[in-house]
Amino acid sequence: MKIQWRSTHYTTTTITIDKYLLPAFGEKEISLISKSDILQFRSGLSDIKGRKGASLSPSRVNHIMNPLRMILNEAASRYNFTSPYHGIKSLKVPRTDVEPFSMDEVRTIIDTVRPDFRNYFILRFFTGMRTSEIDGLLWEHIDFASRKINIRQALVAGEVVYTKNDGSFREIDMSTPVYEALLDQKKATGEFKFVFCSRNGTPLNHNNVTNRVWFPLLRHLELRKRRPYQTRHTAATLWLAAGENPEWIARQMGHTTTEMLFRVYSRYVPNLTRKDGSAFERLLGWFQK
Repeated sequence: MKIQWRSTHYTTTTITIDKYLLPAFGEKEISLISKSDILQFRSGLSDIKGRKGASLSPSRVNHIMNPLRMILNEAASRYNFTSPYHGIKSLKVPRTDVEPFSMDEVRTIIDTVRPDFRNYFILRFFTGMRTSEIDGLLWEHIDFASRKINIRQALVAGEVVYTKNDGSFREIDMSTPVYEALLDQKKATGEFKFVFCSRNGTPLNHNNVTNRVWFPLLRHLELRKRRPYQTRHTAATLWLAAGENPEWIARQMGHTTTEMLFRVYSRYVPNLTRKDGSAFERLLGWFQK
């Protein structure tokens, strides 16, 4: 599978196999592995503590089990027997709560954040870009003439890779604040390859941004601690609150359909309009000079 996977996924899967699967099943013939062995192994994972001392989450357990499922199913396919993994369903993962910021909170954050990150967070709040997408954004993918941001790649574990999926390969329309923020950012980093980068042109480390800029800012403003990914949720809810066309919003976010949009953000959907982008411009009127 190496040729099909991102290097980061290949590395993570290799670590999972070496750390969890080989100690449990490495010396065991596949024909001797039973369904009860698999269930017992999965049950034992709940006793393992993660880095912060908590038990492994259902999502993490599922990620550990996935390579085992693939190995057993591949063996069953090659040698024509029924996989012992047959009928074992993944653990149910609690839905991640959407905790978007209100427009007043967004305004306060942008007005307070240190100046060298103001443009960065304007883009995060008003484009819905993923962390990996904004960190991997290149100037060559900014089309000022058409007011488009072309999402063509992402930065994952320090490596520039293809977008998350084909739907993520997209064009984002620039609202006026985003357009002006990019013009301003051009003065600061236009000589470098990456739009947002360090003083020597290297891409941002998202962990540093989160721990040194984002979380301290939320504490300073006495706002509830939330992951930076909530800026993406905020963009979606602001677009919906403005009455934008859900199909347009889905395209902006890199979703191929509106299904996920309605499933995740249904309670934020108001009466709809058909003026793509214009209602959002009106909502951002406080940004106009």
